[in-house]
Amino acid sequence: MTTYTGNEPSNISYTAVADITGGREGHADSHEPDLSLDLDTPRAMGGKGQGTNPEQLFAIGWGACFQGAMGLAGKELRVPATKLAQSKVRTHISLGDQGESFGIKALVEVCLPGVDRDLATRLVERTQELCPYSKATAGNVPTEVLVVDNLD
Repeated sequence: MTTYTGNEPSNISYTAVADITGGREGHADSHEPDLSLDLDTPRAMGGKGQGTNPEQLFAIGWGACFQGAMGLAGKELRVPATKLAQSKVRTHISLGDQGESFGIKALVEVCLPGVDRDLATRLVERTQELCPYSKATAGNVPTEVLVVDNLD
């Protein structure tokens, strides 16, 4: 067994639990609340693409977490909540060859309509420091975070 140590949270507020069978062509069930997903390898990697894949789940989780952390950063930087309510985050998780297995890289695009570009940049940089997913991947996953004018 291997244990990794690092900057652990001082107080655990919530723990997500999921049971997975069959790997990329399997099934996943999470608990409290219950969520059941069929898993499948993406077509681009030779799969049928008929289920959810781990990269999609990672992209959804990171994007939701990032947008939540943007609320904290917005309070610090005095960005009106009405402006943050119009924001959108799009996350891209790319999977590719890395040595004898695979590796990932990430792109996080943030659109903040009505927020000055300089303030938006400072907000996104602060969010990157606060977001648990961003902290967990820092130094491990090549990541680009961009402020964009739109996500069309």
